[in-house]
Amino acid sequence: MAKTLYTIYVIELSKRVFTENTKFRNANPQFNGVLECLYVGMTSKTPKERFHQHKTGHRNKKGYKISANIVEKYGTYLRPSLFNHIDPFVARAEALKAESQITLELRREGYAVWSN
Repeated sequence: MAKTLYTIYVIELSKRVFTENTKFRNANPQFNGVLECLYVGMTSKTPKERFHQHKTGHRNKKGYKISANIVEKYGTYLRPSLFNHIDPFVARAEALKAESQITLELRREGYAVWSN
């Protein structure tokens, strides 16, 4: 059986998220409105499949919602140029750590970023 690989992905969010969502705004005090608002996530699916799950409010077999509300409401499209250079991870823990690091890097570059 093939090993599960975990991929980091980035979704561009509508800039409305910054004005309408207090938690997002508070998480990004450095944002000056020049660059985009982004969501960084990690998945064992393809980024395209995961984006579709977010936008449709997907629920797993047990009925739990596995999509992020922020992406469902404000997600516009995938930003492959911001994640294609990142190799997939074998360990979920490594992917989660990388997700957090990429979130911080993008914030330092001036983006407004959300991740779970």
